[in-house]
Amino acid sequence: MLSAPSKTLTLFYQQLASLFRGLDTMEKRIRHSIFLLLLCFGLIIWGNTIQQPISAQDAPDNPPFFSGERAYAYAETLLEIGGPHVTGSEEIKAVGDAIIAELEANGWEVVTQEFIHVAEGIEYPVRNIVAKRGEGPITMLASHYDSRMIADQEIDSTLWDLGVPGANDGISSTSVLLEFSYIINAHYEPNGQIWLVFFDAEDNGRITGWDWIIGSRYMAENLEADFGVTPDDFNLMILFDLVGEKDIDDYAEGDPDEVNAHQQEFTIEAHSFNSAPQQVEDIWTLAAEMGYADTFIQRQRGPITDDHLPFIERGIAAVDIIDLNYPYWHTLEDTLDKISPQSLERAATVVEMYLLQEAILTQKEVQ
Repeated sequence: MLSAPSKTLTLFYQQLASLFRGLDTMEKRIRHSIFLLLLCFGLIIWGNTIQQPISAQDAPDNPPFFSGERAYAYAETLLEIGGPHVTGSEEIKAVGDAIIAELEANGWEVVTQEFIHVAEGIEYPVRNIVAKRGEGPITMLASHYDSRMIADQEIDSTLWDLGVPGANDGISSTSVLLEFSYIINAHYEPNGQIWLVFFDAEDNGRITGWDWIIGSRYMAENLEADFGVTPDDFNLMILFDLVGEKDIDDYAEGDPDEVNAHQQEFTIEAHSFNSAPQQVEDIWTLAAEMGYADTFIQRQRGPITDDHLPFIERGIAAVDIIDLNYPYWHTLEDTLDKISPQSLERAATVVEMYLLQEAILTQKEVQ
């Protein structure tokens, strides 16, 4: 459940977003100044919530603008709102409400897609969240925001019935999208539409009555009915998943001569390469030029059932940026201390610069 400060902050953000939308007749610079002053006022009152820059001087003048520290703060706040936040729970409702409030505070149009999933006779509400801005061809940045219902990768089977916190598996990519919502609003104009999509019910495969990617499959199958668009309206989908893994050197039984290094690794997933070979090549090449060749590894791996697949099946080009070399996957140890601002920033700044390179985003003139 939302803590009392988080509930109050959510209401504040909702009121702020409503007020900001109502100031359309004012000069853009005046509206922007009012927005920043009100946002700062809210964050001063609730100091344990997500921190945003309070003046233009706090941000660089040139891209990339993505801040790993801000994204990490988003992750920390969302995990405080709902540790395990499984589909159908009060915790995921609170997390989803906080996501919506933040998106609206950052100036996005937000719609939800809600449906019921029935598993073993029990009805579970499912909610996909879609934030939009711009006009024209759609570029979708996506993540799932649910966590797995069971920790079935724990060695101790008595722990399997416990929900997974999902710091890296769900929250890391969600925090990346929230930071994108901030920097796009602050620094960019989209050439076409940008959709930020948060999928529910992604992570419950191999559980009776469930499957993987339920939320994304429902959205892909109902684009026309629920969103009034067709696959031809999409330019590209970029999916983030497990994008926050901290670089760690583990010493075997305390022996400094035996090191097991865990680090972020994005290899080229087969469905992505088959669907969008040029986009994959461009993203991984750009990453190498930015100094991240050890993270974006030019090596193909097999296909992964992930939220991009239903859209590929409908003919939409999609790229999955995913790190499966994560030792805490689907365990109770998938906690905040396993992710880092640096890793979040590495994954996201490559995509930010790619969107600029492809003229999907244009930097606003510095005022």
